[in-house]
Amino acid sequence: MKCINRKKVARIAGIFLSFTLLCGCGEPVKIENAYDITESTRAYGLTSESSGVSHSFFAKDLCIASNENVLSENVTDSLSQAAGLFDLKKSTMLFGKNVHERLYPASTTKILTAYVALKHGTLTDSATVTEAELQLEPGSSTCGLAAGDTLTLEELLYGLILCSGNDAANVIADVVSGSSEEFVKLMNQEAKSIGATNSNFMNPHGLQDEKHYTTVYDLYLIFQAAMQNEEFEKILSTQEHTCQYTSASGEASVKEWKTTNKFLNGEKEPPEGIQIIGGKTGTTSNAGSCLALYSKKGEAPYISIVFKADNADNLYTEMAELLKEIPNSG
Repeated sequence: MKCINRKKVARIAGIFLSFTLLCGCGEPVKIENAYDITESTRAYGLTSESSGVSHSFFAKDLCIASNENVLSENVTDSLSQAAGLFDLKKSTMLFGKNVHERLYPASTTKILTAYVALKHGTLTDSATVTEAELQLEPGSSTCGLAAGDTLTLEELLYGLILCSGNDAANVIADVVSGSSEEFVKLMNQEAKSIGATNSNFMNPHGLQDEKHYTTVYDLYLIFQAAMQNEEFEKILSTQEHTCQYTSASGEASVKEWKTTNKFLNGEKEPPEGIQIIGGKTGTTSNAGSCLALYSKKGEAPYISIVFKADNADNLYTEMAELLKEIPNSG
């Protein structure tokens, strides 16, 4: 079903139909059918035939979600705080629970980190890890970097996505922007430009900060934008990666990294007919267990997101139930 509140749309349409709108120069513009997009844009000189410029709508190819939940009796909605299933081909939200509620995203933040790094960085650029970049809270997930190691941005992105390296996130921020503070400015700038206006990011890794939050819907917007980049999809879909780098001693070295995504590494089985392309996990005590997936049924692509499950078992249970909601027709 389309995720639009049709009653609200009808009321808004009625209001617009009854008003005479004012153009920018103060002269009244009378539109007989104000809710007709073609007629409205023509009246204000926004169509190609009137101005020589073609205009498209920002959300033309996006799923639109109202504040109302779109639930299913086949999905146990008590297993998490928020969740969503988005059909990218039909631009439709098939399931939505609290998709506009601000929540802590944990390491699903790294989807945006990778998107920004790929857009503003160069994969062949190299960085030498510093002690400051390794200062993380105890128990924080890392990809095992050590001070003095030298890696390319490409290798750092594998460490960021596959093993959720918070150390890699800090190094990426520095190599792309010179500091985490400047990189975070880019993160928020890019998020807003994508349409993720209900979010705020304070760091490149997703470790707890009260002012660091997003929503299921905003993460869908960020994720679908990131998936337009072939390099991002390549990294996201990788199960294992051999990282080649130069150690502090100057020796050529390797690290073996594996994905934390249990659907991708074989620990969990996706529903029959669903191909898991990749995804990003995230877990902190405040965020709970989180997962964002990109998958396909046939050739049709989907994004599914679960935020703040109590534990990993509930997380993957609800995600599997979400994926079963994908129609057989694809």
